Amino acid sequence: MQEQEKFWNLTQNGMTSDSVSALPKEFCERMQQFLGEDAERFFDSYQKERVYGLRYNSLKFSSKDAFESIISQNKEWELSQIPWCSEGYYYKSGQFPGKHPLHEAGAYYIQEPSAMSAVELLEPKPGEKICDLCAAPGGKTTQIAAKMKGEGLLIANEYYGNRAKILSQNVERMGIANTVVLNESPEHLTQGFCAFFDRILVDAPCSGEGMFRKDPQAVHEWSLQNVELCAKRQREILCCAAEMLKPGGVLVYSTCTFAPEENEQCIAWFLEEYPEFSLDHSIVGEQYFSSGRVQWIQEDRFQTNLEETGNKLDGTYRLWPHKLHGEGHFAARLVKTGVGMEAGKEPSEIRIASLHNEEKQNRLGKKVDNTKEKEAYQLYLEFERNNLKIVLEEKIKGKLVLFSDQLYLLPVDMPDLKGWRTLRAGLHLGIYKKNRFEPSHALAMYLYSEEVRQYAECEEPLKYLHGETFFCDSALKGWVLVGTAGLPLGWGKATNGIVKNHYPKGLRICY
Repeated sequence: MQEQEKFWNLTQNGMTSDSVSALPKEFCERMQQFLGEDAERFFDSYQKERVYGLRYNSLKFSSKDAFESIISQNKEWELSQIPWCSEGYYYKSGQFPGKHPLHEAGAYYIQEPSAMSAVELLEPKPGEKICDLCAAPGGKTTQIAAKMKGEGLLIANEYYGNRAKILSQNVERMGIANTVVLNESPEHLTQGFCAFFDRILVDAPCSGEGMFRKDPQAVHEWSLQNVELCAKRQREILCCAAEMLKPGGVLVYSTCTFAPEENEQCIAWFLEEYPEFSLDHSIVGEQYFSSGRVQWIQEDRFQTNLEETGNKLDGTYRLWPHKLHGEGHFAARLVKTGVGMEAGKEPSEIRIASLHNEEKQNRLGKKVDNTKEKEAYQLYLEFERNNLKIVLEEKIKGKLVLFSDQLYLLPVDMPDLKGWRTLRAGLHLGIYKKNRFEPSHALAMYLYSEEVRQYAECEEPLKYLHGETFFCDSALKGWVLVGTAGLPLGWGKATNGIVKNHYPKGLRICY
């Protein structure tokens, strides 16, 4: 097929777009067939500018009003409420909240508005055990963590190593303590977390059709073959999630694509394969979201089964760019009822197709001897007494664990880390080296200004983020939590009226 034949020109019928000049021809033909008379409105949405969103971090603020009070000081920002997410706001094109010190302070997360819907449907609760199975880059993980209010266990897993590192950095920036970041395949996780979680989010890798307006590169990477490959992998991931969810637990499946093979057809197959699951209707955003469409399911037996249950895909939701202010998404909320589960039932071939038993190397290293552990703990406790006004082990339900020379406060509900590729084992407290303890950046981002004995408000935070020293009250000595607008940015060490910069070199920025 010649290059010009592969794409459908958006300038047809007078439609134009700054971000996307053409869409895959086969994609357009499919969407025309699926949407019928509504297709014109759908394609017309591509001549409109994409929308932008951020979600404020409720772990950092006492209330929504407190966040809005700080934002109101930035006169150039114009925020408006995202209706299906109380923490979410639209911002206008030409505004750059991602390039602001408040972003580095973890005050908010830049997130596409429609993407906020999946966690709203999941409805996380404090104290639960929750898994974000395909978690990078961290938008939904940090959204879940905020709703958990620091209580319970959140496992954020990402298969791809480079993406897992970005996920871990975002967990750190948002000041989250009760999250363990793993770099595992979903298949391997089933071996250690069978019927373990209260809630699981599967934000599945997909063909990305819903992101065409946001990410023009996705247009050029699209193909029907990729849709089929994604659908196959999505079924495998859902099988793993089913094994790890407790009876009575909630599973939310989401994609950012329009393809029925990856959405309605995937859910219909899953309900046939796992009769212990049922769709659960949610009132979250129902006035804004459209229902999934049973007529887009190809196999009659799936359609018949759904119609017989009386729900006709109630509990599945589509977010269309021509019907709301956001990009394209699909989500389904399911509950594991226990009905249909049989003792000793053999798993289907697809359940075990890609399970593997190879040994995994724990990236945190091996646990050290007790003598070193005790010395590291004592040095940390000395740091805590001298620099904090709180006792972390009383505030956080965790246990101090030393891996090599790294000290963590591991959530108490987390099983043994042996055998798991772990990037972040809860709250990283700091490093033990040369018979001294040095606090981590993660600890700084977790703390509130009133929880430390010494806090320095930085009048020029951009210079601090660049790595520069700054003047301070000459009464300050030793470790100082440096912040802006009362929110932490990192550590500094004060002496003679000057704060030496301890912002991590790998994070330093220049705007």
